[in-house]
Amino acid sequence: MPLPSQSARTELRSLGENIAIARKRRRMTIKRLAEAASVAPETIRRLEKGEPGISVGTLAMVFLVLGESGRLGNLLTPSTDDIGMIISVHDLPKRVREKGAKKTAPMAENRNHAVRAGKYVGF
Repeated sequence: MPLPSQSARTELRSLGENIAIARKRRRMTIKRLAEAASVAPETIRRLEKGEPGISVGTLAMVFLVLGESGRLGNLLTPSTDDIGMIISVHDLPKRVREKGAKKTAPMAENRNHAVRAGKYVGF
């Protein structure tokens, strides 16, 4: 399954290379990683080459086996989503008003006017 974006292909190759390095640092064979992740060794080879079409579930299992289970779930967390933060700043309201703060109703205006004129005494 070819990807239309050169950038996406580059990202997958980089991820694959990083997974291969992590596996080798842990002194794991492709076969051992595949068995632990419950996939075929060919799937690990394809993943390490950066081929598209590997499921997210497989990727999650590989991360888990490599001891990096928290990494995948932390991608694009709101606190590290720079583009999302920029967009949200641009979407902020121009003004902020307190809830419940309303303009004075006409009846209250009339009463206030009467009080100021000394015509209303009923508190």
